[in-house]
Order: sequence, then C-alpha cells, then structure tokens
Amino acid sequence: MSRKPTRDDVARLAGTSTAVVSYVVNGGPRRVREETRQRVLRAIGELGYRPNALAKSL
Repeated sequence: MSRKPTRDDVARLAGTSTAVVSYVVNGGPRRVREETRQRVLRAIGELGYRPNALAKSL
C-alpha cells in the first residue's frame, strides 16, 4: 500500500513552501499569486492530495 500524499509532497512538486500550500487549500490568510496558486492546484491534482479533515479541525 502506498502512502497518501502530504502537504510536503505538494510543496516539493509545486516548488513552494508548505505554508503556501496551506494558504491555497484554506483560502488564506495571505494572498498567493495566481501563477503560484495554479502550480499548487496542479500539484494537488497530480498527486491526488486531500487535506486531513481531522487535522484541519485542530
């Protein structure tokens, strides 16, 4: 069984920090350039990343 993709995996593929991945996924608190946002969304799609709902609720 392969492991689930993480925020780190998305950041590495998109060439950003994990904070930027979080900003894109959560809609803030900081604005992200559209070009960067698209790279992150593309990486999320390629990897099949899904945020952990339990972790988000903490």
